[in-house]
Amino acid sequence: MPGRAGTIAAMFANSRTVLSAQTGIHDHLATLLQRHLDEPFRKPIGFPTQRAFDIAMDAWQRAGARPLILDAGCGVGESTLRLATAFPDHYVIGIDQSEKRLTAGKDWWDAEMPGNFHWARADLVDFWRLLEAGKVPVARHYVLYPNPWPKIGHLARRWQGHAVFPALAACGDYLECRSNWKIYIDEFAAALSMVGRPAQTEAWQPEVPMTPFERKYGASGHELWRCVTVRR
Repeated sequence: MPGRAGTIAAMFANSRTVLSAQTGIHDHLATLLQRHLDEPFRKPIGFPTQRAFDIAMDAWQRAGARPLILDAGCGVGESTLRLATAFPDHYVIGIDQSEKRLTAGKDWWDAEMPGNFHWARADLVDFWRLLEAGKVPVARHYVLYPNPWPKIGHLARRWQGHAVFPALAACGDYLECRSNWKIYIDEFAAALSMVGRPAQTEAWQPEVPMTPFERKYGASGHELWRCVTVRR
């Protein structure tokens, strides 16, 4: 009989690889993105996100308006804490729509809490649009392991096929996306190139996982991928 530690490890390293009938960059990606570039995104900004944005901007300003890092879809916030620790001269804003994830206990964090971060419960779509509209300077922007929406008919739900992508792509002198589905990264990089931001893609193996998903995918033997674009 396996011990408790072995059982927990086996349960942890049990993430399935992404399964999809799609075998390459979606045939409709370029057409869909061009439509988003040609047609303004007219969805009204929700009040809760406007308020969360204003609070986050105020926290950033009160911290001295240091170079800003955006942690988009931060989940439980581990990546926010790791970024704040790795870049102590920056200010990190982690955004997630789930209050439960953001407010859950952080007993898994065994170091001192950094003082240069803020968590915002907000709709990412609206938050990105507010950053773009306000011309807020973002030094570094991370989109770590977003929902892949792997069905062929789900292209418009992936960030690179969503109407918000032009605003997303405008945020961050340095912009990085990571996924355990290579097609997602290939699409994300292709979409960035379409908006004038050539990106490099590569297989990725972190020394220290930044998110619970990255840790679980690595433990499950998944290949990890990332794309990076740097504004010159």
